[in-house]
Amino acid sequence: MTAHAPPKPSRHHIWHISKRTLSKAWDDSIFSESAEAGFWTCLSTPPLLLGMLGALAYVAPLFGPDTLDAIIKTVLSTTRNFFSPNVVNEIIQPTIRDITRTARGEVVSLGFFISLWAGSSAVSSFVDAVVEAHDQTPLRHPVRQRFFALFLYIVMLMFVVITAPVAVVGPRKVSEHIPEGMQNLLHYGYYPALILGLMAGVTVLYRVALPVPLPTHRLIPGTVLATVVFLGATLILRFYLRWIGSTGYTYGALATPIAFLLFAYFGGFSIMIGAELNAAVQEEWPAPATHAHRLRQWLVARFGKGTESTSATAEQDTEQVTKQGPATAEPPAEISPS
Repeated sequence: MTAHAPPKPSRHHIWHISKRTLSKAWDDSIFSESAEAGFWTCLSTPPLLLGMLGALAYVAPLFGPDTLDAIIKTVLSTTRNFFSPNVVNEIIQPTIRDITRTARGEVVSLGFFISLWAGSSAVSSFVDAVVEAHDQTPLRHPVRQRFFALFLYIVMLMFVVITAPVAVVGPRKVSEHIPEGMQNLLHYGYYPALILGLMAGVTVLYRVALPVPLPTHRLIPGTVLATVVFLGATLILRFYLRWIGSTGYTYGALATPIAFLLFAYFGGFSIMIGAELNAAVQEEWPAPATHAHRLRQWLVARFGKGTESTSATAEQDTEQVTKQGPATAEPPAEISPS
């Protein structure tokens, strides 16, 4: 029997998806979830910087004596593109300066390992929001999900520690061996590369956070929406903070912490609204199971005769996420049965 092609997108589908995204976001308490994510992001910032700078204190000198200072300058210049000057000068920069003094010794202390758990709280709140948006909360135990967020945080930390020296030293070395006219290309390509890196990170979060993940290309709409919402919110917030400061009406000593909380709040809001859009698209046009999921089902059906419960669980997961019923146990295209 030939499967029918999915209907082409129309204004009716776009309106239905938009309405479903907003209504589901409201039902999932997007404002309170965003506030929770922003709160944990603020609390996780010092432990995150401690873990990153503490590990970089050992790795960065391998690329040159001034690599760590160059990384810190790059981090500060990048944060200035998103946060207001007061947030950078009064919160982020002093925190980095204080941590840098003792970061190398803290790596071998108990406090560093405690900071890993505290720093992963922000990742845990983002994972919880993405899983809830796709109605997959029952598929992963809460304790297991918390340790899964810790694992994601450690992997992210290792990735940053490995790539940060290369990202800082690489362009500087390249600029020494290219004509002066080509150096402008590196300068103007900084912001597009920064946005693409942000989108790649959001896409990876959407993919790995779900117990039953969606195909990567189905996550692009939510990634684009999350990036646009976050960048737009930060620009508007920067303009508002600059305007409110020029009028003379300020929050006094609380102005900078409130601004930092607002930036973190909009970060959580953008992640959650993007996940809600992906869930709405999945509901309108259910995607087939990923290749890895089909491979697991085929292996269970072919070799797992004594694992009926595992097979039933896999079929139940697929039915809940794809809304298409249990997938047939056919071998993937790349695998031919013997």
